[in-house]
Amino acid sequence: MISRIDIAYCHLFILLMTHFALDVLRRGDVSAALFAPGWVYETKQPPDFQTAQNHWWSLVEKSWGIGKHYPRGLPFYSNFDQGRAHHFSVDGVHILDSSWNNLSTRGFQPFLEYKDNSTLNDIKVLVNFNGASYGGGSNITFKGRLNKGNAYFTTRLFHGKLPLGNSPLYFTYSVKSKADSLLGLILNFSSGAWEKKSVLLAPAKVDHLSGKFSTVVTTRQLENLGASSEWTIQESSISLSEHTLTEISACCYRPDPQIVKLDDDNTSDQSTASVEYYAVLGHITVKSSEQKSNFPPSSSWVVEGEHIKWTPSSEDSKTVSVKIIWKLKDGIDSTFPKYNIYAKKAESASEFLGVARVQAFYVGDYAVPSGSSGVKFFIQVCDVDGSSQTLDDSPSLLLKPTT
Repeated sequence: MISRIDIAYCHLFILLMTHFALDVLRRGDVSAALFAPGWVYETKQPPDFQTAQNHWWSLVEKSWGIGKHYPRGLPFYSNFDQGRAHHFSVDGVHILDSSWNNLSTRGFQPFLEYKDNSTLNDIKVLVNFNGASYGGGSNITFKGRLNKGNAYFTTRLFHGKLPLGNSPLYFTYSVKSKADSLLGLILNFSSGAWEKKSVLLAPAKVDHLSGKFSTVVTTRQLENLGASSEWTIQESSISLSEHTLTEISACCYRPDPQIVKLDDDNTSDQSTASVEYYAVLGHITVKSSEQKSNFPPSSSWVVEGEHIKWTPSSEDSKTVSVKIIWKLKDGIDSTFPKYNIYAKKAESASEFLGVARVQAFYVGDYAVPSGSSGVKFFIQVCDVDGSSQTLDDSPSLLLKPTT
């Protein structure tokens, strides 16, 4: 771990940089920035880069506080993607199993609290790049030990400044968990009269926790994503006019405690028994009832290929390179923030190629069997709330091999 001397130097450096940054920004001369990840990586701080980086930024937060708050507007969506991982998923479906790095896919990051000293009964919380993701390549993993019965664990995810109108807020989040490890969301609100309320969105009955929060709302589980998917989607809504959403936290808990019959015919409340807890949070979406994705049909798009080049690779295959560009036929600029690109050869399954933030994508030396009738590229349109168009309805480009 980082030594006490290192911590002292970090505090001193941050304080000096804070004074310098505030001074230059006040004068309006230049902007200032900290390149801490480079220092953490280059000096190989133990035990690993991710833990050391979290430690560093926790010191920055203690010295500077949190400068940005989100959500501040709707819709709000985060799948905790940091723009790098060892796999890639879309809507809970695993579509890529290799390492990648694309900072343009980075989303809103959680304000996880770093703890120097953890105990055996603590729940460890981390952004996980190795476990399965619901969208992108990351998730938030909660693992450790949690007492049975009335015990629960909470941790901050986001600080917000979201004023609520008269319309309800709709919350959707994805979870994957083991056994009776349950995961809910805690929403903190404040009003103009400084009244504070805490609302627990819980996927199961929690009579034993009802006294801990102002309101407990039981979420509704949406239909399963498929027999092969372990993700469950929880949905709920809440109305609190004239309030402001100030914080979103996670709540790890277990079902209502039960009296268990022991071997010696005695009954006992197992509230002190500590057992393993494991749950994964895949994404969070917050939006109003009016905000629904409206994807234009594939016929509304013009998709073209530029600089198309077919090259013989071997007796059994050839490669194609192409710049794919697309736009709406009516000439209106697209407001969609992201596009997933796929390729499909003959009867084979669609293959994920990458993500585009602009309306263009370059494919280089893509292998196609020599006897194939061609390859079809799909541009899957994605909205700001994390939803995506089905491939069958997405715009596409069919390329046929040249003779």
